[in-house]
Amino acid sequence: MVYKFRIISDEVDDFLREIKIDSEASFYDLHEAILKCCKYKDDQMTSFFICDDDWEKETEITLEDMGSGSSEEDTYVMKDTRLSELLEEEKQKMIYVFDPLAERVFFIELAEIITGKELVHATCSRKEGEAPKQTIDFDEQMNTNAALDLDENFYGDQEFDMEDFDPEGFDMGGGSNSYDEDKY
Repeated sequence: MVYKFRIISDEVDDFLREIKIDSEASFYDLHEAILKCCKYKDDQMTSFFICDDDWEKETEITLEDMGSGSSEEDTYVMKDTRLSELLEEEKQKMIYVFDPLAERVFFIELAEIITGKELVHATCSRKEGEAPKQTIDFDEQMNTNAALDLDENFYGDQEFDMEDFDPEGFDMGGGSNSYDEDKY
């Protein structure tokens, strides 16, 4: 079987990629195909997340084994996990974290399952728009965030009344013991 994935970004309106890949390929193969069709370097700790219909993260597939040590949770590593193990039906959703420090992602949908065909290598079957930059310079991001409109209500109600403040539990009398151990 061949899976056709549709990939979009919330950063670039006209960005679209479609990748066709064999269902028995690994998540690592899909990762490499995404990097190649976006002209990204393979130098980030990327992850895939299988999502529910509302894009809520459910299952993570990591680039490297993070050694969480929790035996209750299944851990999936891209090179060891076949696409067909976790993806079984059309319209399944995934998130691909390509810039983990800034938490930037691609939204991926399994657009079509093509039965009776196989692919040796993944192919980018549709390419529209420019991919967003792979990583963001934090200085650049801070300059962008400085343009936020921070009016007087940004931090909440400016009409604070000292009478509304409940001083119980705080050392307002200047005593030497700031808390009482017996209360804890």
